[in-house]
Amino acid sequence: MTPMKLASSVSLFLVLGLLVSCTAQKTQPTPALNNPLQASRQVIIVKTPSWDAVEGTVRAYERADLGSPWELVGTEAAIALGAKGLAWGRGVHGEALGEGPVKTEGDMRSPAGVFTLGAVFGLAPRESADRFAMPYISLDSTIECIDDPSSRYYNLIVDRRNAAELDWKSSEHMQRVGEDYAWGVVVEHNRDPRVAGKGSCIFLHIWSGPAQGTEGCTSLDEGRLLDILEWLRPAAVPMLVQLPEAEYRRRVTAWGLP
Repeated sequence: MTPMKLASSVSLFLVLGLLVSCTAQKTQPTPALNNPLQASRQVIIVKTPSWDAVEGTVRAYERADLGSPWELVGTEAAIALGAKGLAWGRGVHGEALGEGPVKTEGDMRSPAGVFTLGAVFGLAPRESADRFAMPYISLDSTIECIDDPSSRYYNLIVDRRNAAELDWKSSEHMQRVGEDYAWGVVVEHNRDPRVAGKGSCIFLHIWSGPAQGTEGCTSLDEGRLLDILEWLRPAAVPMLVQLPEAEYRRRVTAWGLP
């Protein structure tokens, strides 16, 4: 999302006429609520100083197997979140786990919690994306992310040429966002089931600069983002953890966080 113009959440994609999941959801075990990372061998950790902070940090970790300790991959980088900070989202962890705001459509907050990661997307044609192991969506002029809660396609990325019904009044024409969407990856927030009004079209994508708040996405430097996108592997069940520092500390032991 562009600063102050970015959407809020996604999960499944209607592309080339097919409704598909962008992660290995059919083969991966369902994580237990008390340990949402139990199935993952790759995790991206985003921490902020408070619920309302726009700036924070991101680190990537991996482990050789599910019983091994997490190892840092690359270096820590700065990130920018929603213009109003974080709010509990709907993810692998369930819903709100305590005090703090709860995410709704248009609230200018990024979702807090634990989320699987889906397809990588970008402005480059599909044949130029061989470096990514994750599924890839090339953003042409007909690709939209639907943020209209009344639409049957709410919180989906749709190729409008294949939609059975153009029933939405609001959407994000992703190609038009420009260089902020040159590369990105879908954060599978509010995915299963999709609940109207709980937030849509959430991504990790390129930022316009530090402290430039989004409408709900997480943004970072292009170089560090590309490092992460090239590292992601579907078989490793990559996940994103986004939390204020205090909430993170409360869950380090129970969730086996790095």
